Amino acid sequence: MALSAPARPALVRARVAVYGLFLLSGMAIGTWTSRIPAIKADLRLSDGALSLGLLGIAVGAITGMQIVGRLVDRYGSYRTMLPVALAQGVVLVLPAYAPNLATLAFALFVFGAVHGTLDVAMNANAVVVERAYGTPIMSSFHAVFSVGGFAGASAGGLFAHADVSPALTFVSVGVAILLVALLSARWALRDAPPGRTAPAAPVTPSGSGPARRRVSGGVLFLGVLAFCCLVGEGASADWGSVYLRDNLGSSPGFAAAAYAAFSIMMTAGRFAGDRLAAWLGPVTLVRCCGLLAGAGLAAGVLAGRPVAGVVAFGLFGAGLSCIIPQVFSAAGHRDPAQSGRALAAVASLGYTGFLTGPVLIGGLAEAVTLPYALLVPALLALFVALAAPAVRAPRREPADQAPVTLTPPKTP
Repeated sequence: MALSAPARPALVRARVAVYGLFLLSGMAIGTWTSRIPAIKADLRLSDGALSLGLLGIAVGAITGMQIVGRLVDRYGSYRTMLPVALAQGVVLVLPAYAPNLATLAFALFVFGAVHGTLDVAMNANAVVVERAYGTPIMSSFHAVFSVGGFAGASAGGLFAHADVSPALTFVSVGVAILLVALLSARWALRDAPPGRTAPAAPVTPSGSGPARRRVSGGVLFLGVLAFCCLVGEGASADWGSVYLRDNLGSSPGFAAAAYAAFSIMMTAGRFAGDRLAAWLGPVTLVRCCGLLAGAGLAAGVLAGRPVAGVVAFGLFGAGLSCIIPQVFSAAGHRDPAQSGRALAAVASLGYTGFLTGPVLIGGLAEAVTLPYALLVPALLALFVALAAPAVRAPRREPADQAPVTLTPPKTP
């Protein structure tokens, strides 16, 4: 969709508003993770008990993702994302006041549910803005999420260094999140629910139009690709440093460079992802990224040297960086009338991969050693490269395309 001059300022503000939502979402997660040790110490939890409490986030996130898709499709992404964005700043505070494991698990369930709901809703609004721009911009949103995670973790670390309580940490960051959410609400574009616009042409045959209740097999396959990528993200986070320290004999400080390289290269890749997508197209970009991730990780692991291990995880992060944004974009654009449910399905499968990836790698490591187990994420990345045509946009006749109905906020 081409931009007219009068529409451009409103769309730029809308893009900045979505940046704000991705930023605050990352800040919430980064701040929480940075204060987990303090929460653990305050409640005198064992490692096993803490893991049960942390399960609340995962269960809550998946629960929220199951609900939000229908809300987005019925009410639009704007009406869905802004209430939960405001709620994100509030529910961040709850875990700090949990007196025991049971209340901590419940507080984290609520936190996870809000976070999962916001994740799908803000991606749905990002798809709306991207559709209005008519050019790839999804990768930059995900890059800002990474920046938010770093900012939240840094703030939490500074508060911890100053011996500030988790409660005051979460309240302070929660206020910042509320301010960002309010600013985003002022600039965000209000998308009309699909029922108020002309329906999109059916993507699949046999009369399964926008009103169908189940997402298509193509969307579910996109979820499989997200699962494959996030298995690798979870494995890198939990096993990269362990591999360098225990299998390659690195010092603890140098071992930490594995995940640092992965995170830095992923963020850098996402900032470059929009230009690469416009230049190469989504299919070629995903194919190249999958090959880079799979070949880079496999070669580095097989080399069996500490420096090669750090380079391997850096290449793995660079390769994975652009794939998830393209998968989300493809899911959201496949059927505008069901973008919420499509994104919810893809996000749920992807998040499942992130949770099960470390467990899968750990189980395989017991059987075949960790270096060989780490070849699994590399193989999954190569599979994504082979399956890259799945992110190609479905062909529609120009007359059948659904219009982008956007109502910009009133300015004083």
